[in-house]
Amino acid sequence: MERRKFLKSTGLLTAAGFFAPRFPLTAGPFTKDDFLYTHFPSDKKLDSGWLQSLYDRGNATTYSKTKNELRYIGMPVGGICCGGVYVGGDGRLWLWDIFNQNQLGVITKTLPIKLEGFHKKEISNADGTLYLEPLTEASPLQQGFALSIKQNGSEIIKRLQQDDWDEVTFEATYPVATIKYIDQNLPLEVTLRAFSPFIPGNAKDSGMPATIQSISIKNLSGNSIEVEVLGWLENKILSATEKQHTDFDRINKVEETQSYKGVALQCTTVNHELEKTPDYGNMFFATLSKNALCIDDINTSKDPAAFKIKDLVKLSDNSPMAGIINNNKLEPGGELVIDFIISWYTPNIDFHYNDGHKDMTVTDADLHYYTNHCDSAASVAAYIAQNFPSLKRQTFLWKETWYDSTLPWWFLERTFLNISAIATSSTHRFQSGRYYAWEGVGCCHGNCTHVYQYAHAVSRIFPELERDTRERVDLGIGYDGTTGMIRIRGEKTGPSIDGQAGTILRIYREHQMNSDNTFLQRNWPKIKKAVEFVIMQDKNQDGMEDTPMENTLDALWHGEISWIVGLCIAAVRAGQAMAEEMNDKDFTTRCRQYVDKGSRNMETYLFNGEYFIHRPDPTVGKKEIGSFNTCHIDQVYGQCWAWQVNLGRILSKEKTMSALRALWKYNYMPDVGPYIAKHPGGRFYALAGEGGMIMNTNPGNDINPYGNAKAWQVGYFSECMSGFEHQVASHMMAEGMHQESLVLTRSIHDRYHAYKRNPFNEVECSDHYGRAMASYGTFISACGFTYHGPKGYIGFSPKLSPENFKAPFTVAEGWGTYSQQRDQNSFKAQLEIKHGRLSLRKFFANLDKNQKANNVEVMIGKKIISNHFKQTDTLCEISFNNAELINAGESLSIKIS
Repeated sequence: MERRKFLKSTGLLTAAGFFAPRFPLTAGPFTKDDFLYTHFPSDKKLDSGWLQSLYDRGNATTYSKTKNELRYIGMPVGGICCGGVYVGGDGRLWLWDIFNQNQLGVITKTLPIKLEGFHKKEISNADGTLYLEPLTEASPLQQGFALSIKQNGSEIIKRLQQDDWDEVTFEATYPVATIKYIDQNLPLEVTLRAFSPFIPGNAKDSGMPATIQSISIKNLSGNSIEVEVLGWLENKILSATEKQHTDFDRINKVEETQSYKGVALQCTTVNHELEKTPDYGNMFFATLSKNALCIDDINTSKDPAAFKIKDLVKLSDNSPMAGIINNNKLEPGGELVIDFIISWYTPNIDFHYNDGHKDMTVTDADLHYYTNHCDSAASVAAYIAQNFPSLKRQTFLWKETWYDSTLPWWFLERTFLNISAIATSSTHRFQSGRYYAWEGVGCCHGNCTHVYQYAHAVSRIFPELERDTRERVDLGIGYDGTTGMIRIRGEKTGPSIDGQAGTILRIYREHQMNSDNTFLQRNWPKIKKAVEFVIMQDKNQDGMEDTPMENTLDALWHGEISWIVGLCIAAVRAGQAMAEEMNDKDFTTRCRQYVDKGSRNMETYLFNGEYFIHRPDPTVGKKEIGSFNTCHIDQVYGQCWAWQVNLGRILSKEKTMSALRALWKYNYMPDVGPYIAKHPGGRFYALAGEGGMIMNTNPGNDINPYGNAKAWQVGYFSECMSGFEHQVASHMMAEGMHQESLVLTRSIHDRYHAYKRNPFNEVECSDHYGRAMASYGTFISACGFTYHGPKGYIGFSPKLSPENFKAPFTVAEGWGTYSQQRDQNSFKAQLEIKHGRLSLRKFFANLDKNQKANNVEVMIGKKIISNHFKQTDTLCEISFNNAELINAGESLSIKIS
């Protein structure tokens, strides 16, 4: 009898991980009796060995050919806001979404699956097609590399792709991918490192439309070996336009300078209208090697070396194939590194609409931001070549800094890699400097407040982008000066109550991630009015928002809804903090009164003894959609936000912990299969055999738990959406539920294992969904990181291994590494600036519960820093007599005894 039939016949339904045989069993087994209710059993039966492994430091996740783990990998390796180029699991570049099509999904795909609740006869990228059927390598153009190896009178050619090697491995350490090629019969060590300049705090250099392929080859034999590195790139400018127009010519031209050699891939036409199309422009294929041979067109070249490439590609008319050939002789033990740059310049963006989205036309969206600095792909390549040592060093320094930590490798990967979404066509930056983000690739117009309020990564890595967006869009284009309303999507749209509240919290975060008060001072009148807008939505003035308004679940909800009420309380608390800094005493008092009243009433009227609920509007009742008495994933979201920006408690610890434990009990499932089988209708973001946290469950077995309306949005409630899950994981980490946080984060990580699908593409409503950048919040919580640039303070309260902790951090003008060692008698810490600088007036340390601080020593290098300190419970606040500036290469050290 088959094992599956045997388990079913004996009443054993499943063990989580059973249907993914390469993964360890994480939980179970479960019987039919475990599923008598409307939720997953509270006993998760998690394997103790697996739980322990979550805390292990481990190593970088490395996928391999022999385990069939390479086919779905697509790591973005182009500049931020420049389109999307993937490096595949075997090192090949693919996707090439650089032609400004803004299609739905990285590649539009539909499947003939009905979603009746959503009134759909087939599903699209917005429903999870690439979760169900992930893409394998696809490309509108041909590009690749190969090695021609000569030894002992014989020659072999091996392409850098998995078919030609015994083993290929992919190390998934964004922003640098490391691919290794192994052939048991070749005495060569071959490594490809794929990346683009990625330097936190430097959006300009991180936003170059280019990818870099760095190939290293080492001779492991005792004999000399001749190695030719062959590279090619097809000219497919106007690749979309040529379906309707053919009145153009693609032309390649060899160019050489002191810093690089290469081939310009251009296009000429007498039809000037074609020059305005989104896919018009040019590309450049360059190498930094001095002895390289560059060929404009492999198809027409008579050079003997060109024939080697001809056998590896498909040639066609009007698509000339550029080639670069680098010949080297490797002596025994010798090693060479050859760096290639592929750049593009497709400047035209078009966000003009004539259909039902006419109001979403973006008037200043005409050219890419990089056109301010470059006028061709050749100039992009030239800039990178001329600054290559610095750009590469800083990129690799950030990679080393990020992963040089005591935190688990897998945790660092999952909490950071979602920022790669901004290196896809999910995001754009216009020539004006405006940062524009779809919810997911090509889906739902820009900078949606109720989606991007969850995302924390960009604000910490490229704070200038978020700060400018708050000012230019939320308090500018999308701001109603009469009411203080912040529009959902910048252009002519209406309000969203959770988006409004979340954006106020983001404004406070952006203020904290600045080096001075100028952002807050310049925008305070508008910020104040935006906070007043939130306060005014409390119709009965009990501190609990109760005005029906759109939210992130795409419906008007009536009544007092815990997750919205709590978020509004957090927003007004942020307003209070900003008012205090602006010395606006009257508004400070008004905000404090709202927060105190709202927190008290939320705990009194919206807590059912176990978790927070949605109290129906007394007039509407349950006629419309709502979460009502069910257990909703975002119920204490406001408190989660408060931890991210160091606002302290807005809800009691006791009730908050009870709510989080309820989410763990009722909503987390090590295998979502049995639940979604009983509750069909949701989209496909988690499948049977996979763990996750369901959006909403019905522990009380209420009839019509989501109201009496036949609302299509009910389908959301039975889904696993990773952005919401990351929010809960970050909150659990902050509150001390470390194990539950790690389990939830690891469940997402395993859902996106490369054996199943692309690890770098967390899907919600289309690909590379913005809300998934909430994952960075879990990292912030794990570090217990607090920072306020204008006030000059920084602090750490590590949640994992505080006795010996090390992790990266970012601040307004720099980044570096923090480490600490502590026991019941002593505390030592070091703050090392790797890049930029940090101005500091105050440091917060979290001591062992048994330590009492008697003496504090602070030094920058060998300089003794005068200070005074006070201890409250385990928190030691160290204040410096003067503001201290720590520059790159310098360290602040602290000893507390």
